[in-house]
Amino acid sequence: MQLANSSSATSIPTFCNHNMLQAHLATFLTITSFLSTNHLQMVAGGAISDDELFALDIVSKIHTNHDSTAKASSDFGHIVEAIPSGVFRPTSPTDIAALIRFSLSQPKPFTVAPRGQGHSARGQALAPGGVVVDMCSLGHGDQSHRVTVFAEKLWVDVGGEQLWSNVLHATLKHDFTPRVWTDYLRITVGGTLSNAGIGGQAFRHGPQISNVHELDVVTGMGKMITCSPDKNPDLFFAALGGLGQFGIITRARIGLEPAPKRVLWVRLAYSDVHSFTSDQELLISKRASGSGFDYVEGQVQLNRTLTEGRRSSSFFLASELDRLARLVLETRSEAIYYIEGAMYYDHDTANSVDQKLDKLLGELSFVPGLAFVRDVPYVQFLDRVGLEEENLRSAGIWDVPHPWLNLFVPRSRILDFDAGVFKGILKDAKPVGLILMYPINKDRWDDRMTTVTPDDDVFYAVGLLQSAVAAGDLERLESENEAVLEFCDRAGIGCKQYLPHHASQNGWRRHFGERWARIAELKRKYDPQAILSPGQGIFPAAVAGEATSDSL
Repeated sequence: MQLANSSSATSIPTFCNHNMLQAHLATFLTITSFLSTNHLQMVAGGAISDDELFALDIVSKIHTNHDSTAKASSDFGHIVEAIPSGVFRPTSPTDIAALIRFSLSQPKPFTVAPRGQGHSARGQALAPGGVVVDMCSLGHGDQSHRVTVFAEKLWVDVGGEQLWSNVLHATLKHDFTPRVWTDYLRITVGGTLSNAGIGGQAFRHGPQISNVHELDVVTGMGKMITCSPDKNPDLFFAALGGLGQFGIITRARIGLEPAPKRVLWVRLAYSDVHSFTSDQELLISKRASGSGFDYVEGQVQLNRTLTEGRRSSSFFLASELDRLARLVLETRSEAIYYIEGAMYYDHDTANSVDQKLDKLLGELSFVPGLAFVRDVPYVQFLDRVGLEEENLRSAGIWDVPHPWLNLFVPRSRILDFDAGVFKGILKDAKPVGLILMYPINKDRWDDRMTTVTPDDDVFYAVGLLQSAVAAGDLERLESENEAVLEFCDRAGIGCKQYLPHHASQNGWRRHFGERWARIAELKRKYDPQAILSPGQGIFPAAVAGEATSDSL
Protein backbone atom coordinates (compact mmCIF):
# COMPACT_ATOMS: atom_id res chain seq x y z
CA MET A 1 0.00 0.00 0.00
CA GLN A 2 1.28 3.46 -0.87
CA LEU A 3 0.09 7.02 -1.11
CA ALA A 4 -1.59 7.78 -4.40
CA ASN A 5 1.01 10.21 -5.69
CA SER A 6 4.29 9.00 -4.27
CA SER A 7 5.97 7.22 -1.40
CA SER A 8 8.45 10.04 -0.95
CA ALA A 9 7.96 12.75 1.65
CA THR A 10 8.92 15.48 -0.83
CA SER A 11 5.43 15.43 -2.31
CA ILE A 12 3.65 16.11 0.96
CA PRO A 13 3.88 19.91 1.40
CA THR A 14 1.50 20.67 -1.51
CA PHE A 15 -1.18 18.68 0.31
CA CYS A 16 -0.53 19.69 3.86
CA ASN A 17 -1.66 23.22 4.41
CA HIS A 18 -3.11 21.73 7.61
CA ASN A 19 -0.66 20.64 10.30
CA MET A 20 -2.83 17.77 11.45
CA LEU A 21 -2.97 16.23 7.99
CA GLN A 22 0.78 16.58 7.65
CA ALA A 23 1.27 14.72 10.93
CA HIS A 24 -1.00 11.89 9.85
CA LEU A 25 0.62 11.69 6.44
CA ALA A 26 3.98 11.43 8.15
CA THR A 27 2.58 8.64 10.32
CA PHE A 28 1.28 6.92 7.21
CA LEU A 29 4.66 7.07 5.46
CA THR A 30 6.42 5.79 8.55
CA ILE A 31 4.05 2.86 8.79
CA THR A 32 4.36 1.97 5.10
CA SER A 33 8.15 2.06 5.35
CA PHE A 34 8.01 -0.47 8.17
CA LEU A 35 5.63 -2.66 6.21
CA SER A 36 7.86 -2.54 3.14
CA THR A 37 10.79 -3.88 5.21
CA ASN A 38 8.76 -6.74 6.68
CA HIS A 39 8.41 -5.24 10.17
CA LEU A 40 4.93 -6.70 10.30
CA GLN A 41 5.45 -7.75 13.91
CA MET A 42 5.08 -4.06 14.81
CA VAL A 43 1.50 -4.15 13.60
CA ALA A 44 0.80 -7.51 15.18
CA GLY A 45 2.27 -6.32 18.46
CA GLY A 46 -0.11 -3.38 18.63
CA ALA A 47 2.53 -0.67 18.17
CA ILE A 48 0.11 1.19 15.93
CA SER A 49 -2.75 2.77 17.82
CA ASP A 50 -6.38 2.65 16.73
CA ASP A 51 -6.23 6.35 15.91
CA GLU A 52 -3.20 5.78 13.68
CA LEU A 53 -4.90 2.88 11.90
CA PHE A 54 -7.96 5.08 11.42
CA ALA A 55 -5.78 7.82 9.94
CA LEU A 56 -3.91 5.30 7.81
CA ASP A 57 -7.11 4.01 6.22
CA ILE A 58 -8.36 7.51 5.42
CA VAL A 59 -5.07 8.96 4.20
CA SER A 60 -4.44 5.97 1.93
CA LYS A 61 -7.48 7.04 -0.10
CA ILE A 62 -6.40 10.69 -0.43
CA HIS A 63 -4.69 11.46 -3.73
CA THR A 64 -2.42 14.49 -3.81
CA ASN A 65 -0.78 14.20 -7.22
CA HIS A 66 -1.05 17.17 -9.54
CA ASP A 67 -3.39 15.51 -12.03
CA SER A 68 -5.93 14.68 -9.32
CA THR A 69 -5.93 18.07 -7.63
CA ALA A 70 -5.88 19.97 -10.93
CA LYS A 71 -8.96 18.14 -12.17
CA ALA A 72 -10.77 18.95 -8.92
CA SER A 73 -9.76 22.63 -9.02
CA SER A 74 -12.39 23.80 -11.49
CA ASP A 75 -15.90 22.90 -12.58
CA PHE A 76 -18.06 23.18 -15.69
CA GLY A 77 -18.26 26.95 -15.31
CA HIS A 78 -14.47 27.32 -15.75
CA ILE A 79 -14.82 30.62 -13.91
CA VAL A 80 -13.96 29.77 -10.31
CA GLU A 81 -10.73 27.95 -9.51
CA ALA A 82 -9.82 26.61 -6.07
CA ILE A 83 -7.04 24.09 -5.56
CA PRO A 84 -7.77 21.38 -2.99
CA SER A 85 -5.08 19.82 -0.88
CA GLY A 86 -6.21 16.37 -1.98
CA VAL A 87 -8.88 14.24 -3.64
CA PHE A 88 -10.53 11.49 -1.60
CA ARG A 89 -11.64 8.36 -3.46
CA PRO A 90 -14.08 6.44 -1.26
CA THR A 91 -15.24 2.91 -1.96
CA SER A 92 -18.32 3.15 0.26
CA PRO A 93 -20.40 5.80 2.04
CA THR A 94 -18.78 4.74 5.31
CA ASP A 95 -15.48 6.02 3.91
CA ILE A 96 -17.02 9.46 3.46
CA ALA A 97 -18.31 9.43 7.04
CA ALA A 98 -14.84 8.40 8.24
CA LEU A 99 -13.20 11.23 6.29
CA ILE A 100 -15.48 13.79 7.92
CA ARG A 101 -14.87 12.36 11.39
CA PHE A 102 -11.14 12.43 10.65
CA SER A 103 -11.42 16.11 9.80
CA LEU A 104 -13.38 16.86 12.94
CA SER A 105 -10.80 15.06 15.08
CA GLN A 106 -8.20 17.66 14.17
CA PRO A 107 -7.56 20.95 16.01
CA LYS A 108 -8.49 22.77 12.81
CA PRO A 109 -10.87 20.70 10.66
CA PHE A 110 -10.32 20.75 6.92
CA THR A 111 -13.18 21.39 4.51
CA VAL A 112 -14.84 18.70 2.39
CA ALA A 113 -16.77 19.03 -0.88
CA PRO A 114 -18.45 16.22 -2.85
CA ARG A 115 -17.84 16.23 -6.59
CA GLY A 116 -19.74 14.11 -9.08
CA GLN A 117 -19.23 15.14 -12.71
CA GLY A 118 -18.25 18.67 -11.67
CA HIS A 119 -21.11 20.32 -13.56
CA SER A 120 -21.59 23.08 -11.02
CA ALA A 121 -20.71 26.50 -12.37
CA ARG A 122 -19.73 28.60 -9.37
CA GLY A 123 -17.76 26.44 -6.97
CA GLN A 124 -20.22 24.11 -5.23
CA ALA A 125 -17.93 21.14 -6.02
CA LEU A 126 -14.72 22.90 -4.93
CA ALA A 127 -12.84 22.79 -1.62
CA PRO A 128 -10.07 25.39 -1.55
CA GLY A 129 -7.24 23.98 0.55
CA GLY A 130 -9.46 21.12 1.69
CA VAL A 131 -10.43 17.70 0.35
CA VAL A 132 -12.67 17.03 -2.65
CA VAL A 133 -14.59 13.74 -2.48
CA ASP A 134 -14.61 11.96 -5.85
CA MET A 135 -18.14 10.61 -5.62
CA CYS A 136 -17.78 8.58 -8.80
CA SER A 137 -15.39 6.28 -6.92
CA LEU A 138 -18.45 4.89 -5.13
CA GLY A 139 -19.49 3.23 -8.37
CA HIS A 140 -16.36 1.06 -8.50
CA GLY A 141 -15.50 -2.30 -7.00
CA ASP A 142 -18.13 -3.84 -4.76
CA GLN A 143 -20.33 -0.76 -5.18
CA SER A 144 -20.67 -1.13 -8.96
CA HIS A 145 -24.40 -1.99 -8.83
CA ARG A 146 -25.79 0.98 -6.95
CA VAL A 147 -29.04 1.26 -8.92
CA THR A 148 -31.76 -1.09 -7.66
CA VAL A 149 -35.26 -1.03 -9.14
CA PHE A 150 -38.26 -1.98 -7.00
CA ALA A 151 -40.91 -2.21 -9.71
CA GLU A 152 -43.68 -3.37 -7.35
CA LYS A 153 -43.03 -0.35 -5.09
CA LEU A 154 -42.70 2.12 -7.98
CA TRP A 155 -39.32 3.41 -6.83
CA VAL A 156 -35.62 3.01 -7.52
CA ASP A 157 -32.75 3.21 -5.01
CA VAL A 158 -29.85 5.09 -6.56
CA GLY A 159 -26.36 5.92 -5.36
CA GLY A 160 -25.78 9.66 -5.19
CA GLU A 161 -22.83 9.28 -7.57
CA GLN A 162 -24.89 7.65 -10.33
CA LEU A 163 -25.52 9.47 -13.59
CA TRP A 164 -29.14 10.04 -14.51
CA SER A 165 -28.41 8.25 -17.78
CA ASN A 166 -27.54 5.16 -15.72
CA VAL A 167 -30.81 5.48 -13.87
CA LEU A 168 -32.74 5.77 -17.12
CA HIS A 169 -31.30 2.62 -18.65
CA ALA A 170 -31.67 0.61 -15.43
CA THR A 171 -35.33 1.52 -14.93
CA LEU A 172 -36.25 1.02 -18.59
CA LYS A 173 -35.24 -2.63 -18.25
CA HIS A 174 -38.32 -2.89 -16.01
CA ASP A 175 -40.46 -0.62 -18.26
CA PHE A 176 -40.43 2.20 -15.70
CA THR A 177 -38.93 5.66 -15.60
CA PRO A 178 -38.49 8.55 -13.15
CA ARG A 179 -41.07 11.28 -13.69
CA VAL A 180 -38.80 14.35 -13.92
CA TRP A 181 -35.57 14.85 -15.83
CA THR A 182 -33.08 17.63 -16.22
CA ASP A 183 -32.31 18.44 -19.84
CA TYR A 184 -28.84 16.87 -19.53
CA LEU A 185 -28.58 13.28 -18.25
CA ARG A 186 -24.83 12.96 -17.80
CA ILE A 187 -24.82 14.50 -14.35
CA THR A 188 -25.18 12.86 -10.96
CA VAL A 189 -28.27 12.19 -8.89
CA GLY A 190 -26.74 13.74 -5.77
CA GLY A 191 -25.71 16.83 -7.72
CA THR A 192 -29.16 17.65 -9.08
CA LEU A 193 -30.92 16.80 -5.82
CA SER A 194 -28.65 19.21 -3.96
CA ASN A 195 -30.08 21.98 -6.14
CA ALA A 196 -33.61 20.99 -7.23
CA GLY A 197 -33.45 19.32 -10.63
CA ILE A 198 -35.80 21.06 -13.04
CA GLY A 199 -36.93 20.27 -16.54
CA GLY A 200 -39.94 20.23 -18.82
CA GLN A 201 -41.88 17.76 -16.67
CA ALA A 202 -41.64 19.95 -13.55
CA PHE A 203 -44.90 21.80 -14.30
CA ARG A 204 -46.74 18.51 -13.71
CA HIS A 205 -44.62 16.61 -11.18
CA GLY A 206 -42.54 19.33 -9.57
CA PRO A 207 -38.73 19.30 -9.53
CA GLN A 208 -36.74 16.13 -8.99
CA ILE A 209 -36.54 16.89 -5.26
CA SER A 210 -40.35 16.62 -5.08
CA ASN A 211 -40.13 13.02 -6.30
CA VAL A 212 -37.79 11.60 -3.65
CA HIS A 213 -39.08 9.22 -0.97
CA GLU A 214 -35.94 8.71 1.10
CA LEU A 215 -32.28 9.70 1.37
CA ASP A 216 -29.09 8.44 2.93
CA VAL A 217 -27.04 11.46 3.99
CA VAL A 218 -23.59 11.78 5.57
CA THR A 219 -23.75 14.91 7.70
CA GLY A 220 -21.02 17.38 8.60
CA MET A 221 -20.75 15.50 11.90
CA GLY A 222 -19.70 12.33 10.07
CA LYS A 223 -22.99 10.60 10.86
CA MET A 224 -24.77 8.39 8.32
CA ILE A 225 -28.47 9.14 8.55
CA THR A 226 -31.43 7.72 6.63
CA CYS A 227 -34.15 10.33 6.31
CA SER A 228 -37.56 10.79 4.72
CA PRO A 229 -40.64 13.01 5.19
CA ASP A 230 -41.46 10.89 8.26
CA LYS A 231 -37.99 9.98 9.56
CA ASN A 232 -35.51 12.76 10.38
CA PRO A 233 -37.60 15.09 8.21
CA ASP A 234 -35.63 18.26 8.99
CA LEU A 235 -32.49 16.75 7.42
CA PHE A 236 -34.47 15.30 4.51
CA PHE A 237 -35.95 18.63 3.52
CA ALA A 238 -32.73 20.51 4.24
CA ALA A 239 -30.60 18.26 2.03
CA LEU A 240 -33.01 18.47 -0.91
CA GLY A 241 -32.02 21.68 -2.62
CA GLY A 242 -29.54 22.37 0.19
CA LEU A 243 -26.52 23.12 -2.05
CA GLY A 244 -24.49 20.50 -0.18
CA GLN A 245 -24.53 22.52 3.05
CA PHE A 246 -26.06 19.97 5.41
CA GLY A 247 -24.79 16.64 4.20
CA ILE A 248 -23.58 14.51 1.30
CA ILE A 249 -26.31 12.51 -0.43
CA THR A 250 -25.12 8.92 -0.88
CA ARG A 251 -28.45 7.29 -1.77
CA ALA A 252 -31.84 8.48 -2.99
CA ARG A 253 -35.12 6.60 -3.37
CA ILE A 254 -36.85 8.07 -6.41
CA GLY A 255 -40.44 7.57 -7.57
CA LEU A 256 -41.19 5.82 -10.86
CA GLU A 257 -44.02 5.61 -13.38
CA PRO A 258 -44.61 3.41 -16.45
CA ALA A 259 -42.26 4.37 -19.26
CA PRO A 260 -43.51 5.42 -22.70
CA LYS A 261 -41.91 4.06 -25.84
CA ARG A 262 -41.88 7.08 -28.10
CA VAL A 263 -42.33 10.86 -28.12
CA LEU A 264 -43.83 13.41 -30.47
CA TRP A 265 -41.26 16.17 -30.01
CA VAL A 266 -42.66 19.54 -31.03
CA ARG A 267 -41.36 23.08 -31.48
CA LEU A 268 -43.75 25.96 -32.15
CA ALA A 269 -42.48 29.39 -33.25
CA TYR A 270 -43.79 32.76 -31.99
CA SER A 271 -42.84 36.32 -32.83
CA ASP A 272 -44.95 37.80 -30.02
CA VAL A 273 -44.07 37.25 -26.36
CA HIS A 274 -47.67 37.72 -25.20
CA SER A 275 -48.92 34.81 -27.31
CA PHE A 276 -45.89 32.74 -26.33
CA THR A 277 -46.36 33.13 -22.58
CA SER A 278 -50.17 32.81 -22.77
CA ASP A 279 -49.88 29.53 -24.64
CA GLN A 280 -47.23 28.20 -22.27
CA GLU A 281 -49.41 28.97 -19.28
CA LEU A 282 -52.38 27.34 -21.00
CA LEU A 283 -50.33 24.20 -21.55
CA ILE A 284 -49.16 23.85 -17.96
CA SER A 285 -52.73 24.34 -16.71
CA LYS A 286 -53.74 21.10 -18.46
CA ARG A 287 -51.83 18.88 -16.07
CA ALA A 288 -54.97 17.52 -14.36
CA SER A 289 -56.82 16.45 -17.52
CA GLY A 290 -53.81 14.80 -19.13
CA SER A 291 -54.88 16.22 -22.50
CA GLY A 292 -51.81 18.35 -23.07
CA PHE A 293 -48.07 17.91 -23.38
CA ASP A 294 -46.13 15.73 -20.95
CA TYR A 295 -43.19 18.13 -21.18
CA VAL A 296 -43.23 21.92 -21.68
CA GLU A 297 -40.22 24.17 -22.07
CA GLY A 298 -39.48 27.26 -24.12
CA GLN A 299 -36.61 29.09 -25.72
CA VAL A 300 -35.82 32.64 -26.70
CA GLN A 301 -33.75 33.21 -29.81
CA LEU A 302 -32.39 36.73 -30.29
CA ASN A 303 -32.60 37.90 -33.87
CA ARG A 304 -28.84 37.99 -34.55
CA THR A 305 -28.45 34.37 -33.54
CA LEU A 306 -30.66 33.37 -36.45
CA THR A 307 -29.40 35.83 -39.04
CA GLU A 308 -25.70 35.76 -38.13
CA GLY A 309 -25.16 32.88 -35.67
CA ARG A 310 -23.86 29.34 -35.93
CA ARG A 311 -26.17 27.55 -38.34
CA SER A 312 -26.45 24.12 -36.82
CA SER A 313 -29.04 22.43 -34.64
CA SER A 314 -29.75 18.95 -33.36
CA PHE A 315 -33.45 19.61 -34.00
CA PHE A 316 -33.98 22.00 -36.92
CA LEU A 317 -33.06 21.25 -40.52
CA ALA A 318 -31.13 23.93 -42.42
CA SER A 319 -34.22 24.77 -44.48
CA GLU A 320 -36.25 25.24 -41.28
CA LEU A 321 -33.64 27.58 -39.87
CA ASP A 322 -33.94 29.60 -43.08
CA ARG A 323 -37.70 29.90 -42.58
CA LEU A 324 -37.19 31.07 -39.01
CA ALA A 325 -34.62 33.63 -40.14
CA ARG A 326 -37.15 34.99 -42.65
CA LEU A 327 -39.65 35.33 -39.80
CA VAL A 328 -37.19 37.57 -37.98
CA LEU A 329 -36.71 39.76 -41.05
CA GLU A 330 -40.41 39.95 -41.84
CA THR A 331 -41.55 40.81 -38.33
CA ARG A 332 -38.48 42.86 -37.35
CA SER A 333 -38.81 41.29 -33.94
CA GLU A 334 -35.96 41.58 -31.45
CA ALA A 335 -36.50 37.93 -30.65
CA ILE A 336 -38.52 34.91 -31.61
CA TYR A 337 -39.75 32.32 -29.17
CA TYR A 338 -40.28 28.57 -29.26
CA ILE A 339 -42.54 26.43 -27.20
CA GLU A 340 -40.90 23.04 -26.94
CA GLY A 341 -43.36 20.31 -26.10
CA ALA A 342 -43.39 16.54 -25.92
CA MET A 343 -46.28 14.12 -26.06
CA TYR A 344 -45.45 10.62 -24.82
CA TYR A 345 -47.06 7.50 -26.23
CA ASP A 346 -46.70 3.73 -26.37
CA HIS A 347 -48.18 0.87 -28.39
CA ASP A 348 -51.62 1.25 -26.82
CA THR A 349 -51.92 4.98 -27.59
CA ALA A 350 -50.06 5.11 -30.93
CA ASN A 351 -53.27 5.23 -32.96
CA SER A 352 -54.65 8.28 -31.15
CA VAL A 353 -51.56 10.39 -30.44
CA ASP A 354 -51.59 12.28 -33.77
CA GLN A 355 -55.22 13.30 -33.31
CA LYS A 356 -54.48 14.32 -29.74
CA LEU A 357 -51.61 16.53 -30.92
CA ASP A 358 -53.66 18.07 -33.72
CA LYS A 359 -56.43 18.97 -31.28
CA LEU A 360 -53.97 20.57 -28.91
CA LEU A 361 -52.20 22.59 -31.60
CA GLY A 362 -55.58 23.94 -32.68
CA GLU A 363 -55.85 25.70 -29.30
CA LEU A 364 -52.54 27.53 -29.64
CA SER A 365 -51.49 30.80 -31.32
CA PHE A 366 -48.08 30.04 -32.84
CA VAL A 367 -47.12 31.47 -36.24
CA PRO A 368 -49.09 29.50 -38.87
CA GLY A 369 -46.94 27.01 -40.70
CA LEU A 370 -44.17 27.09 -38.11
CA ALA A 371 -44.96 23.96 -36.13
CA PHE A 372 -42.17 21.38 -36.33
CA VAL A 373 -42.71 17.79 -35.20
CA ARG A 374 -40.31 14.90 -34.75
CA ASP A 375 -41.29 11.34 -33.81
CA VAL A 376 -38.42 9.88 -31.77
CA PRO A 377 -37.74 7.11 -29.23
CA TYR A 378 -38.19 8.11 -25.59
CA VAL A 379 -34.50 7.58 -24.82
CA GLN A 380 -33.41 9.75 -27.74
CA PHE A 381 -35.65 12.56 -26.57
CA LEU A 382 -34.40 12.47 -23.00
CA ASP A 383 -30.74 12.31 -24.06
CA ARG A 384 -31.11 14.98 -26.75
CA VAL A 385 -28.56 17.30 -25.12
CA GLY A 386 -26.01 14.49 -25.31
CA LEU A 387 -26.12 14.82 -29.10
CA GLU A 388 -25.79 18.57 -28.81
CA GLU A 389 -22.79 18.05 -26.53
CA GLU A 390 -21.10 16.08 -29.30
CA ASN A 391 -21.75 18.94 -31.74
CA LEU A 392 -20.37 21.50 -29.30
CA ARG A 393 -17.30 19.40 -28.57
CA SER A 394 -16.59 19.06 -32.28
CA ALA A 395 -16.93 22.84 -32.62
CA GLY A 396 -14.55 23.40 -29.69
CA ILE A 397 -17.11 25.23 -27.57
CA TRP A 398 -17.85 22.72 -24.79
CA ASP A 399 -14.84 22.98 -22.46
CA VAL A 400 -14.97 26.77 -22.26
CA PRO A 401 -16.14 29.19 -19.54
CA HIS A 402 -19.89 29.08 -18.95
CA PRO A 403 -21.02 32.23 -17.12
CA TRP A 404 -24.57 30.94 -16.83
CA LEU A 405 -27.29 32.86 -15.07
CA ASN A 406 -30.42 30.93 -14.03
CA LEU A 407 -33.37 32.78 -12.56
CA PHE A 408 -36.88 32.10 -11.33
CA VAL A 409 -39.00 35.04 -12.46
CA PRO A 410 -42.56 35.63 -11.14
CA ARG A 411 -45.26 35.22 -13.78
CA SER A 412 -46.61 38.66 -12.89
CA ARG A 413 -43.34 40.26 -14.05
CA ILE A 414 -42.23 38.04 -16.93
CA LEU A 415 -43.27 40.56 -19.59
CA ASP A 416 -41.35 43.30 -17.78
CA PHE A 417 -38.35 40.98 -17.68
CA ASP A 418 -38.67 40.29 -21.40
CA ALA A 419 -38.86 43.98 -22.22
CA GLY A 420 -35.96 44.96 -20.01
CA VAL A 421 -33.64 42.05 -20.77
CA PHE A 422 -34.32 40.50 -24.18
CA LYS A 423 -35.50 43.71 -25.82
CA GLY A 424 -33.20 45.91 -23.75
CA ILE A 425 -29.94 44.72 -22.23
CA LEU A 426 -29.45 41.83 -24.70
CA LYS A 427 -31.12 43.44 -27.71
CA ASP A 428 -27.97 43.51 -29.87
CA ALA A 429 -26.29 40.45 -28.38
CA LYS A 430 -25.32 37.38 -30.36
CA PRO A 431 -24.94 34.77 -27.65
CA VAL A 432 -23.39 31.38 -28.16
CA GLY A 433 -25.67 29.06 -26.25
CA LEU A 434 -29.31 28.73 -25.27
CA ILE A 435 -31.78 31.04 -23.61
CA LEU A 436 -34.48 29.05 -21.84
CA MET A 437 -37.81 30.47 -20.66
CA TYR A 438 -40.69 28.32 -19.46
CA PRO A 439 -43.30 28.36 -16.66
CA ILE A 440 -43.55 26.07 -13.63
CA ASN A 441 -46.44 25.57 -11.21
CA LYS A 442 -45.39 26.49 -7.68
CA ASP A 443 -47.90 24.14 -6.05
CA ARG A 444 -45.73 21.24 -7.20
CA TRP A 445 -42.90 22.42 -4.91
CA ASP A 446 -42.61 21.72 -1.19
CA ASP A 447 -41.76 24.85 0.78
CA ARG A 448 -40.07 22.74 3.44
CA MET A 449 -37.20 22.14 1.02
CA THR A 450 -34.26 24.52 0.93
CA THR A 451 -34.63 25.80 -2.64
CA VAL A 452 -36.29 29.22 -2.74
CA THR A 453 -38.80 30.32 -5.38
CA PRO A 454 -40.87 33.47 -6.04
CA ASP A 455 -44.23 33.91 -4.34
CA ASP A 456 -46.40 33.79 -7.51
CA ASP A 457 -48.42 30.63 -8.12
CA VAL A 458 -46.58 30.31 -11.44
CA PHE A 459 -43.00 31.36 -12.06
CA TYR A 460 -40.70 31.14 -15.07
CA ALA A 461 -37.38 29.38 -15.24
CA VAL A 462 -35.12 31.64 -17.30
CA GLY A 463 -31.67 30.36 -18.18
CA LEU A 464 -29.04 32.48 -19.91
CA LEU A 465 -26.85 29.48 -20.82
CA GLN A 466 -24.09 31.23 -22.69
CA SER A 467 -20.52 30.22 -23.49
CA ALA A 468 -17.40 32.39 -23.63
CA VAL A 469 -15.69 31.24 -26.82
CA ALA A 470 -13.56 34.23 -27.79
CA ALA A 471 -11.23 36.69 -26.11
CA GLY A 472 -13.18 39.16 -23.99
CA ASP A 473 -16.39 37.08 -24.01
CA LEU A 474 -16.21 36.12 -20.34
CA GLU A 475 -15.88 39.70 -19.11
CA ARG A 476 -18.65 40.87 -21.44
CA LEU A 477 -21.03 38.09 -20.45
CA GLU A 478 -20.35 38.58 -16.76
CA SER A 479 -21.08 42.27 -17.21
CA GLU A 480 -24.35 41.47 -19.00
CA ASN A 481 -25.37 39.10 -16.21
CA GLU A 482 -24.65 41.78 -13.64
CA ALA A 483 -26.73 44.23 -15.65
CA VAL A 484 -29.62 41.75 -15.72
CA LEU A 485 -29.48 41.30 -11.95
CA GLU A 486 -29.24 45.03 -11.36
CA PHE A 487 -32.23 45.62 -13.64
CA CYS A 488 -34.30 43.01 -11.78
CA ASP A 489 -33.36 44.54 -8.44
CA ARG A 490 -34.02 48.09 -9.59
CA ALA A 491 -37.38 47.14 -11.15
CA GLY A 492 -38.42 45.15 -8.08
CA ILE A 493 -39.11 42.05 -10.17
CA GLY A 494 -38.54 39.72 -7.23
CA CYS A 495 -36.67 36.98 -9.04
CA LYS A 496 -34.64 34.29 -7.29
CA GLN A 497 -31.46 32.70 -8.56
CA TYR A 498 -31.48 29.01 -9.36
CA LEU A 499 -28.03 27.37 -9.10
CA PRO A 500 -27.36 30.56 -7.12
CA HIS A 501 -24.17 32.57 -6.79
CA HIS A 502 -23.65 35.43 -4.36
CA ALA A 503 -20.41 37.21 -3.60
CA SER A 504 -21.06 37.80 0.09
CA GLN A 505 -22.88 36.25 3.01
CA ASN A 506 -25.21 39.25 2.99
CA GLY A 507 -26.12 38.26 -0.56
CA TRP A 508 -26.94 34.76 0.65
CA ARG A 509 -29.02 36.16 3.50
CA ARG A 510 -31.06 38.18 0.99
CA HIS A 511 -31.34 35.12 -1.27
CA PHE A 512 -32.87 32.96 1.46
CA GLY A 513 -34.84 35.83 2.97
CA GLU A 514 -37.05 34.83 5.88
CA ARG A 515 -35.69 31.27 5.66
CA TRP A 516 -32.18 32.33 6.60
CA ALA A 517 -32.60 31.87 10.35
CA ARG A 518 -33.90 28.33 9.89
CA ILE A 519 -31.12 27.48 7.44
CA ALA A 520 -28.48 28.77 9.85
CA GLU A 521 -30.05 26.69 12.62
CA LEU A 522 -29.90 23.55 10.46
CA LYS A 523 -26.31 24.32 9.54
CA ARG A 524 -25.38 24.48 13.23
CA LYS A 525 -27.15 21.17 13.80
CA TYR A 526 -25.75 19.15 10.90
CA ASP A 527 -22.46 20.90 10.04
CA PRO A 528 -21.48 23.05 13.04
CA GLN A 529 -17.86 23.44 11.90
CA ALA A 530 -19.02 24.57 8.42
CA ILE A 531 -16.71 22.12 6.66
CA LEU A 532 -19.12 21.00 3.90
CA SER A 533 -19.21 22.54 0.41
CA PRO A 534 -17.24 25.71 1.25
CA GLY A 535 -16.71 26.83 -2.34
CA GLN A 536 -19.83 28.99 -2.57
CA GLY A 537 -19.05 31.00 0.55
CA ILE A 538 -22.49 30.59 2.10
CA PHE A 539 -21.14 29.97 5.60
CA PRO A 540 -17.65 30.88 6.80
CA ALA A 541 -15.66 28.03 8.28
CA ALA A 542 -16.12 28.00 12.05
CA VAL A 543 -13.21 27.93 14.45
CA ALA A 544 -13.42 24.77 16.53
CA GLY A 545 -15.81 25.27 19.42
CA GLU A 546 -16.80 28.76 18.26
CA ALA A 547 -19.71 28.11 15.90
CA THR A 548 -22.08 30.90 16.84
CA SER A 549 -25.21 32.37 15.39
CA ASP A 550 -23.12 35.24 14.04
CA SER A 551 -20.72 32.99 12.15
CA LEU A 552 -23.51 30.77 10.89
